[in-house]
Order: sequence, then C-alpha cells, then structure tokens
Amino acid sequence: MSNLALIFPPNHLHRHHLLLVLFFLISASIAATSPASTTTNYQRFKEAPQFYNSPTCPSIDINGTDEMCSPQAVHVAMTLDAAYLRGSMAAIFSILQHSSCPQNIIFHFVASATADHHNLRYTISRSFPSLKFQIYPYDSSSVSGLISTSIRSALDCPLNYARNYLANLIPQCIRRVVYLDSDLVLVDDIAKLAATPLGDNSVLAAPEYCNANFTSYFTPSFWSNPTLSLTFADRKACYFNTGVMVIDLQRWREGDYTKKIIEWMELQKRIRIYELGSLPPFLLVFAGKIAPVDHRWNQHGLGGDNYRGLCRDLHPGPVSLLHWSGKGKPWVRLDANRPCPLDVLWAPYDLLQTPFALES
Repeated sequence: MSNLALIFPPNHLHRHHLLLVLFFLISASIAATSPASTTTNYQRFKEAPQFYNSPTCPSIDINGTDEMCSPQAVHVAMTLDAAYLRGSMAAIFSILQHSSCPQNIIFHFVASATADHHNLRYTISRSFPSLKFQIYPYDSSSVSGLISTSIRSALDCPLNYARNYLANLIPQCIRRVVYLDSDLVLVDDIAKLAATPLGDNSVLAAPEYCNANFTSYFTPSFWSNPTLSLTFADRKACYFNTGVMVIDLQRWREGDYTKKIIEWMELQKRIRIYELGSLPPFLLVFAGKIAPVDHRWNQHGLGGDNYRGLCRDLHPGPVSLLHWSGKGKPWVRLDANRPCPLDVLWAPYDLLQTPFALES
C-alpha cells in the first residue's frame, strides 16, 4: 500500500479530493526540480508578449558583425538583484512594449558577482524568450570600503555604485548606453532618449533640475572649505537624477571618469562632504557639464522622499518615463494594499506570477 493510501484511506476521501492532493504533490515535486526554485525566495514571472520591429527599423546585423556591438542597436544598462527584480522585469516589459524597434534593443545587466546568475538568466529568458541580453558580474569588493553610511540603508547597497563602473564592465565596442534604474517604466520609445545629442564634449545627458536646492546635497564642511567649494566655481551646477542617463562610454573611458568619482569617494571617507549615497560623487564630477534632456524623460520622485516615502503627484508637463525614486516602491505598496494613486500606472507592467486559487 502506498504512503498516500496510508495517510488518506480511499473510503474516507471523495475521488476529487484525492486527485487534488495528488496534484499538489506532483506540482511540489516539479517545482523542487525547476531552475527557478533551486534557491528559496525566487519569484516567478509570467511570459511577456512577443514584440516585433516595425518595417522601417534598421538591421542591427551589419556585415555579419556581432549584434552586441552594433551601433544601430539601442543599448540599455540596468542592474539586477533579487530585491528589485520585480521592478526590473516591469521596466524591461515597458521598454519593449513602447518601442518601435524592440528587436533592436540590447540589454546589459550588471549583477553582483555573488548573485545566482543562472537563476537570473533563467528568469529573464522565461519571461522574454527572444530578448538580447548579457549579464556581467560586478565585484563590489573594491567599492565596499568606499561606501559611506547615508540617510537610507537601501542607498548603501554596493550595486548602487555599479553605474560608476559601466565603462569597464560593458564591452569596449559599445560607445553609447542608456542607463536606467529598476524602479521605473517607460511610456514612450526609448530610441528617442537614446538619440539625445551629447554635443562635442559632454560625457552624459540627463534631465536637470536647476530649481532644486543644490547646496543641500553637500555638508557645511564642504561649503566652508575654500578649496572644495571652488569645485563648482566655473560651472552652472544643477541637480540631476542618476537613475536615467545617456552615457558616452568612449568619452568616459578616455576621461577616466571612474577614477574621478572614486577620488571623491575616498575624500568622503576622510571628510564627510555629503549624505546621499552614490549621487553626490556624480554631481561633483558632472554637474554643470552634462547635455540636457527634457524633463518628460524622468518624472522622478514618485516613491516619495527618502524618509517616509509618501505619495506624490506628477510634475507638470508631458510624461515619457515614470520613476519611483525615493523610499516607496509601487510593488511594495500594491502588495500591502496601500497604493498611491500613481502606482496604478506601474501595475499593468507587473509580470509577477501570483499564486492561483483552486476552487472545488
């Protein structure tokens, strides 16, 4: 007699109850051997629809060259980790859905060297079977010792600093990349953002916010030091959000900008000159020197401030990208049944496969 029969004698069960038990046992056995469940706490995501190029899209396969190096492709860089994977999947979905040439988009994902790259690759491929992408391991040991405690612990994650090293991680053949955070969705064609003119000298482009109180991003110790405060003397420095940037990787490499950012982080370990994580070093190096991008490409701050994450409204004007920067994330608030009004704009891109209910 089987173990199942010993536990549930047939004369005490209706037939459909027995089938239900068998179904759960078989499902559990399959799940235990699937790649997505070899590690606990992995989320499962639905497969997204397939998106195809419009007839006018250029070919990214030129003379048999590697597609990964194609200058005709739109190259997108993002970080991947378990905590923000749900946001990343929604971002990818939104980018593809609103692109006129989705098959010409190549994704460059940066993940911690200690992350489970096999499961990350499986998860992405399962939801986006035709997606062109690479995952690059990021060794955070070199930057960990340079990270200063900020106003919110999430900002201290070493992966937040991966954008400093994109030019080293992404293949040398790629000149331009669009860097995006994981807590955003696009509602416009990313090719428009990728085509932002960088002029003759700018290394990166991003929306600037010159009405923000720029001095608040640095400590009184910074501004009271004559040498340090002269950093911005010859430029009109404005705040910009590093969650949406168009970067010329070739100019970055030529100017050795990773080294310039690291030098400011090293100084921060000796003299506390800022409070807000990975943003201030970018401001110190690039503020006042970047190419402009229309504000529609970063409707940021939808996650509220860094302390309470309260609901916020959209900024005036058109919208091409919604960005939940700040403490509150839409998937967390939706799961807690405490969504902000604008969180419903993120929900249609959520690919999380929720547990299904069986009715007897």
